Amino acid sequence: MKGIGSLTSKATFKIMDRNMKERTILAEYNEQTTRVYQAYNNQIANEALNLGTFGSLFKNDRMTWIKPSFLWMMYRSGWGTKENQERILAIDIKKDGFDTLLRNAVLSKFEQEIHGSIDQWRIMLKHSNVRCQWDPDRDIFGTPQLRKAIQIGISGQYVEIYKNSWITNISDCTSFVKELRMKIEAGHDIQQELPKLEEYKVDKVIRENLGMK
Repeated sequence: MKGIGSLTSKATFKIMDRNMKERTILAEYNEQTTRVYQAYNNQIANEALNLGTFGSLFKNDRMTWIKPSFLWMMYRSGWGTKENQERILAIDIKKDGFDTLLRNAVLSKFEQEIHGSIDQWRIMLKHSNVRCQWDPDRDIFGTPQLRKAIQIGISGQYVEIYKNSWITNISDCTSFVKELRMKIEAGHDIQQELPKLEEYKVDKVIRENLGMK
């Protein structure tokens, strides 16, 4: 997958449906890779682009959050205008790596139906290096949507695996983001220019663990 919005896949991408289930993973993906987004400052971004993965400037001891939703990344970074989030990176990772993260993720908030008790949830958090957080997805103006966008937090051993084994390509989409931001400010409709996402299918175990009904 080279360049923003140019994902090659045999799948036909679906338009987001307002009737879609509240917790649905939407992503750009094919049989081999899944695209996620992260935002960094110039130094970290340049190093990552030069190396094809994250280097010495990347803080391995902190949880790093990856986001399949382009518009949620735009909301979080202010379309690349927030401090230390000026550079938007599209990161393609191995699909089986993405699935591994989903399978090992623990919800960042307690839900009795899933965890049973707060004590059990805390034990699960303690023994997992992957977090799942659901937040309202956003439209191009940052307006909250009914559907929820997934964020995946990675720490510990999975940070090293993410960096050294799962990342297949890193693209700088900062110019693309800036162009879209300017079009929005000028009142243009950019819907057809956005990355096309489709529902990411997961098995029953993952759905139950992540509260996807």
